[in-house]
Amino acid sequence: MSHVGVPRGTARKRRSLALFTTGVLTLPVLAGCSSGNEEAAAPVVPQDVAPAARSQVAEGGTVNWAIDAMPATLNVFQADADSATTRITGALLPTLFPLDVKGRPQLNPDYLESAKVVENEPRQVVLYRLNQQAVWSDGREIGAPDFVAQWRALSGKESSFWTARNAGYERIEKIERGADDLEVKVTFAKPYADWRSLFSPLYPKQVTGSPNAFNDGARSTLKATAGPFRLSGVDKATGSVTLTRNPRWWGSRAKLDSLVFKAVKPQDRTKALTAGKVDIADIDAVAAHRIVQATGSGGAPPAEGPGSELTPAAALRSWAVVHGSDAGAAAKARAARDTKARAATAYATEQNGLRGYVVRKSLEPAYTQLALNGETGPLADDRVRRAVARALDRQALVDTVLKPLGLPAAPLGSHLALVGQPGYKDGSGALGGQDTKEAQALLADAGWTPEGALKKEEGTKAGSEGEKQTDKKKAEDKQAQDKKKAEEQKKAESNKKEGDKKADDGKNDGKNDGRNDSAARREPSRDDGLYIVGDDNKPGDAEGAVTHVLAPAPIAAVQSAALLRQAGHLGETGTSEDATARITAQDRQPGGAAGAYAPAGTAAPAQAPGSARGPLGKDGKPLSLRFVLPSGPGSESLRSVGDKIAAMLDTIGIRTEMVKVSDESYFRDHVASGDYDLALYSWPATAYPATDDRPIFAKPVPATDGSLLVEQNYTRVGTDHIDQLFDQAAGELDEGSARNLMKQADARIWAAAGSIPLYQRPQLVATDKKLVNVGAFGFGVPQYQDIGFKKPQAAGAPAVPKK
Repeated sequence: MSHVGVPRGTARKRRSLALFTTGVLTLPVLAGCSSGNEEAAAPVVPQDVAPAARSQVAEGGTVNWAIDAMPATLNVFQADADSATTRITGALLPTLFPLDVKGRPQLNPDYLESAKVVENEPRQVVLYRLNQQAVWSDGREIGAPDFVAQWRALSGKESSFWTARNAGYERIEKIERGADDLEVKVTFAKPYADWRSLFSPLYPKQVTGSPNAFNDGARSTLKATAGPFRLSGVDKATGSVTLTRNPRWWGSRAKLDSLVFKAVKPQDRTKALTAGKVDIADIDAVAAHRIVQATGSGGAPPAEGPGSELTPAAALRSWAVVHGSDAGAAAKARAARDTKARAATAYATEQNGLRGYVVRKSLEPAYTQLALNGETGPLADDRVRRAVARALDRQALVDTVLKPLGLPAAPLGSHLALVGQPGYKDGSGALGGQDTKEAQALLADAGWTPEGALKKEEGTKAGSEGEKQTDKKKAEDKQAQDKKKAEEQKKAESNKKEGDKKADDGKNDGKNDGRNDSAARREPSRDDGLYIVGDDNKPGDAEGAVTHVLAPAPIAAVQSAALLRQAGHLGETGTSEDATARITAQDRQPGGAAGAYAPAGTAAPAQAPGSARGPLGKDGKPLSLRFVLPSGPGSESLRSVGDKIAAMLDTIGIRTEMVKVSDESYFRDHVASGDYDLALYSWPATAYPATDDRPIFAKPVPATDGSLLVEQNYTRVGTDHIDQLFDQAAGELDEGSARNLMKQADARIWAAAGSIPLYQRPQLVATDKKLVNVGAFGFGVPQYQDIGFKKPQAAGAPAVPKK
């Protein structure tokens, strides 16, 4: 069994962790009901890889490809494998069924002549016919011994192999040699629909044949490979992994001499591109904009960057100050101009360096979701989860991320497939579209009401004794209020007489101490917790610290103030002669303008027709959700989506506490551990949802020690019926029937409202303008042997220089 935070598959783990904090969403809910169409009306975004025939690609050269960090291991089946592991091994090892541009597995003729199910009864049998030229880099044929060793290592039967997954392999009963050495016969003990997912990548038996070789031997090197490139060296000092052309490769010869994968942090990508240190790099929207701006500006003055805001009038004023008689002002102005000039020069240099690149863009095979933690708190009630979902305008959220990039902006309708995949169907109708009234009704049905936010009097007892005590307290409160009013009236009369006297003396300075005191009471200080969602300029907001931002229904506050103006209580400036008395009374009484001037947590007035709903509560406790987001520089887009979600929830009376944490701790310490109410993170797409997605939506079960085993279901929301549908689909060999079962499961997942898919993530890749057959691959995978520099078009042009 998998414990909390332990991945059910390396392929899932390595991709998902790379997606949690990327700000390109980064990295982004219910605009309408499902249309019910099999294929979505939304357009499928194609690859953007500058395709070119091999005859147009020059021979030779080296390409530097940015990766996030040096891979911790070269064994993709270990728990600490990551996206760099995947990228590198893709050029070194066999993938039997790579995905095509629509996310469908396709037989790879470089390794297989055929692969198919040849028997269903009494057991499922798959027969692989290998390419007779396929050999490992040491000259040995790829064959049944490699399949057997990998099956035994990943079957889960031997605990000495430190594996992160065994899905599918545990269903295999035996593996045998077929009619000859080129045939591999795999017999399953239980039917397995996703058999094409197995043995990709395929490792040589030298890696999988023993626990020591599997656990330690393949972390920094591979004893044999079988791809268009071979491993040449791993240099931790320079943070680079070098691959060179494989002389034993039987397929199309690699165009490049070498591929060098360099560790470059996402925040350092722009500098690396400017300096020409990398030729290919995944980038965020900010870097993409810089490149587009650089390539489109030509030699014109900068439209952005330091100095671009300087108008002719401002320049003239600056010149006048510099040449003026005030020496001190002139020195400051000169220093400011010098600073701007240096910054402008540096910016121009960077822009010049970026002109050699182009931005390739598509949609990544991954989607961003809003996760709702259903283990404890208000979201343990499915009515509250559904209310949150139905308050969201998914189209507005999608537009925030995809429209500025010029990519098709359509909300995603499935948890288990992306637009263009054969199994895609919009299942959001099982939950329902955006509907504020329905969301409010769901909350009311769950017991969350404006009246419930009011705190009950402490010490009140039931029965006649309690009523007497309440009446007595009311009488005492009335006496205290009457006494206070009398004192205030006496003080006001005294102030008036004093004011009149000062006016007669001609010394009245226009101040009114009593009124200013009331104004001070009305205006919240920066320390009382009244912050607007998304305000990043708060006291104590230090980098790397956990930041709490409370959003006490700002829309309700604004509309309350507007209602007061309409009633004549406030002037256009927000004050009136009797504002002090009215607002002070409202601050103390139910039904006042809560949130407009009162500190955070003050009860909201009853909802008026057509007005925004005030904060809700139950038993005196306000309905507030902790929204955890990453704080890193690459997560701006994700935080922008979070701010919009918080504003949408505010309209139905749900307060959100925005908690910003470091990127390093976001997933480990918050998402995986369940320390959140709301969170945004991404899952990669898969061609095998019955296998790969089951742990994400499996119903959590209690462990023997009392903890909860959640596998990868970090929302802690699941049902037995969903589990049964996944199990049935995994054993259904008819592809059409298996897809129908997955669509049923997706509808159930929507109805449970544990996660709300928002959008397919954008994929932005900067590449050298001269490179072809590389860029934003979308669903597809790189054909490493075809990547290279395009041949010069003009006859007699100089050859492409080797780097």
